[in-house]
Amino acid sequence: MSDKIRLEMTVNGQSHSADVEPRTLLVHFLRDDLGLTGTNVGCDTSSCGACTIHIDGESAKSCTMLAAQARGANITTIEGLAVSGELHPMQQAFMECHGLQCGYCTPGMVMAATSLLNENPKPSEHEVREGLEGNLCRCTGYHNIVKAVLSASGQSAQGGGA
Repeated sequence: MSDKIRLEMTVNGQSHSADVEPRTLLVHFLRDDLGLTGTNVGCDTSSCGACTIHIDGESAKSCTMLAAQARGANITTIEGLAVSGELHPMQQAFMECHGLQCGYCTPGMVMAATSLLNENPKPSEHEVREGLEGNLCRCTGYHNIVKAVLSASGQSAQGGGA
């Protein structure tokens, strides 16, 4: 009897089936089995948020979730945000507002930020900062990250309208 389990899920719009060890973390399945290396491994304790993805439209940290827990789910990674070569508005805003430095946290930060705007399309600066609390950046002071999220929402960094 095999000690592997069968997974079936949709990742970035494509169906995937695979046999994996029951203890395989979702982040490792995405990176190692599917080759989607945009989802980063930062801390393995859900503290940093570098591994943030969307599962059935909800933001989730993939480093503390077993791949088996995502069986049948619809997953979006950073690679799935751009459509037909066009950057997602959040990706574009991060680029235009210089919302990154080393870039390691950026995929998780972008995924968390898109989820935030899905839940709250016009957040205040405070709500953006609060909404991204679970994602850490060691390079920036978060100012340009917040500016990027507000820009993607059609607002300025001062919290006004577009």
